[in-house]
Amino acid sequence: MRALQMQRLDGPDGLMLVELPEPEAAEQVLIDVVAAGVSFPDLLLSRGQYQLKPPLPFVPGVEVAGTVRAAPAGCEVKPGDRVMAFSFGLGGFAEVAAIAPEMVFRIPERWSFEAAAGVVMNYHTAHFALHRRGRVKAGETVVVHGAAGGVGTACVQVARGAGARVIAVVSDERKAEVARKAGAHEVLLSTGAWMGQVKELTDGLGANVVVDPVGSDIFERSLKVLAPEGRLLVVGFAGGKIPEVAVNRLLLRNIDVVGVAWGGFLMHEPSLTRTIAKELEALAERGILDPVVGSVFPLEAGADALRELETRRATGKVVLRMRAG
Repeated sequence: MRALQMQRLDGPDGLMLVELPEPEAAEQVLIDVVAAGVSFPDLLLSRGQYQLKPPLPFVPGVEVAGTVRAAPAGCEVKPGDRVMAFSFGLGGFAEVAAIAPEMVFRIPERWSFEAAAGVVMNYHTAHFALHRRGRVKAGETVVVHGAAGGVGTACVQVARGAGARVIAVVSDERKAEVARKAGAHEVLLSTGAWMGQVKELTDGLGANVVVDPVGSDIFERSLKVLAPEGRLLVVGFAGGKIPEVAVNRLLLRNIDVVGVAWGGFLMHEPSLTRTIAKELEALAERGILDPVVGSVFPLEAGADALRELETRRATGKVVLRMRAG
């Protein structure tokens, strides 16, 4: 099979197209991959900056969509099913993937393989962040930073599904249009006076929940726009800098800073996966979830896909296309 293999930890340039043996199914689901999602952790892995540090060479990629070739007895999916899946063991940037049955889900009929390729990680993260960690309630105001990216657009839609009012914050007008398409009620520019605008839009109260996948100075500013008992959800650090907080500010303003690590939590409570999947399926049936697909690259252009994330040009979910499906 063709695969993209990380051979040097010097960023996208270390990614090489190679021929490798197909993985063995064993007790896993064997998937003929049509499309694979490209995520920020893949970029960090390419530079050795992610918490997971696999030995070289390795095949990155944790999100795939394709067709089941083989499945173990008793599995909920069967050969021929269109599925989307998440791999804790990487290996997604390849034409064939073997993935644990509990992380494989059927694709809603109206979704393309490209749309489904980025759903499991992004939408499960969004649901876990907003519901389990953020305790979002109908009628609350949710601010989403990086709202034009894969995680951001997922958070916009999951927050809407919870009955929240969603304010998206993005860096330019091109990304603003993507956030609107995802379903944001209002869209603000991070280059403008977004903090004051959030206060104006909430009659001076502030946001009940802020989703922050950026970090850096966005984190500091987000603390200032929280309403009393507001929750700031730390999802990632795409801005490159891990911020710090003086905890007396949390005490004095009665606000929370909440960590969100969906993948890590599944090790503690693996049954959560199926619960979230069912709730997301219900939202998809209602038409609330509509994955936003950004650039689609052929497998051999995987380095270019990573560069699109690196230069912050990406909108929606960046996808690698393996084969016709």
